[in-house]
Amino acid sequence: MPGTPVRRLLPLPLVLLVASALVFLLPRASGLDTTRTVLRSRIADSVPDPAAAERVTRELGLDGPLWQQYLLWLGSALRGDLGLSFSTRTAVLPQLGAALGVSALLTTLALLLAGLVGIPAGVAAARRPGGPVDRAVSALSVLGATVPEFILAPLLVLVFAVALPLLPAAGWGGAAAAVLPVVTLALFPAALAAQLTRAETADVLGTLHIAAARARGMSERRLLWVHAARRSLTSVTALSGMFFAGLLGGSVVVEVVFAVPGLGRLLYDAVLAQDLPMVQGGLLVLLTIAVLTTVGTELVQLAIDPLARRAVR
Repeated sequence: MPGTPVRRLLPLPLVLLVASALVFLLPRASGLDTTRTVLRSRIADSVPDPAAAERVTRELGLDGPLWQQYLLWLGSALRGDLGLSFSTRTAVLPQLGAALGVSALLTTLALLLAGLVGIPAGVAAARRPGGPVDRAVSALSVLGATVPEFILAPLLVLVFAVALPLLPAAGWGGAAAAVLPVVTLALFPAALAAQLTRAETADVLGTLHIAAARARGMSERRLLWVHAARRSLTSVTALSGMFFAGLLGGSVVVEVVFAVPGLGRLLYDAVLAQDLPMVQGGLLVLLTIAVLTTVGTELVQLAIDPLARRAVR
């Protein structure tokens, strides 16, 4: 077991290196002319002067071989220099840091809400399969998993900001402003958490060790909420890691509808403006977080699940 974390961490440098190479090659694969894009952002001229184009090519190191360009770009990224945004003419990293903080808070609150609602609902549904609670949780979780964010978000705005002016329709700067974005983002993971927890808990309740514990006189409440629910959390834990990385940069619809200055909205604007340093920097940060979160989630899963620990020995 002590060597398991080390084995999980060993491939990380190679995975991150491959991810950085893919991010570097993205503008080339999409057919964008980096020199022309830089000049267009600086002088808004669709037909750049050849002398200016040659000067920018030398300035950006684009006249060297591809591997040399990659090493220069990677070296700058490792030093925290992701370049200047074509749109704002300011450093990319501080803008990414500010937007990442907003998205991380939004995602964390959404996943906490999803866990607080979905896990108890799934455990309660598994107590009596086919009962009223099970049927209600199943119907609501299917509804929650199928309603897309671009429908739910405007619907919540119409109800809670227009018809019942209880919450602000947009903005980011207080607890009230966070309610609608968090609820919108939490619905899908809450529905999946309820379905997964219900299925895993029902399976655990049918195992021999639960039957033995019941025969020894252990209360149903302790069996359900301590033994069965804890074993069922392994799938939810793995799911939360994937959701955290996905929601961090994938909550574009929520951040655009509610005017949240997060990473998804920043990258959305950067793509529209062909802001290559911002797009590359944002993707590099997101991929790094996704890889680290996946490995971290796997280690947490091994720590709480003895069956998973035995499987990797």
